[in-house]
Amino acid sequence: MNIVFYISAAIAVVMTVLTVSRTNVVHALLSFIVSLLATGVMFYVLGATFVAALVVIINAGAIMVLFVFVVMMLNVGPQAAKRERVRLKYYYVWLVPGLLSLLLLAELIYSFARSSLGTASGRLVEPKLVGMALFGPYLLGVELASMLLLAGLLGAYHLGQGAMRSMRRSS
Repeated sequence: MNIVFYISAAIAVVMTVLTVSRTNVVHALLSFIVSLLATGVMFYVLGATFVAALVVIINAGAIMVLFVFVVMMLNVGPQAAKRERVRLKYYYVWLVPGLLSLLLLAELIYSFARSSLGTASGRLVEPKLVGMALFGPYLLGVELASMLLLAGLLGAYHLGQGAMRSMRRSS
């Protein structure tokens, strides 16, 4: 099962890089969906089937469908892709994502150096344990994430209303 985990992790990393580097929004969204599916496979292999199902159903299903509908509503044309290509040519645009990627790589190397590769227990994680962990010591993090999702929902609603108003004016 370790080989499945490492293959899905490699797929997730590659597809995430493609998500960030694509200038076509639809291609970036498709790459992100594949990255989320690979993350679900990683959770499944680790024994967290409930979390894997949540990743696939909520992230790759509902949220990404919402993103696709927002992209379709905004109707971003070739001019936006051209502006994006011009912006991505400057080095300072890649500075912060590059530094964060190096930080994550350093964390990964550090965690591999501190533990042996075969330490995953492979035991089944019950949904009750996940709930107790999320709403126990991590309650503040869950509440902050819910507020972030609410802010994203309100922002998408506001953008959608603006797009609908401009479509009504133009027709």
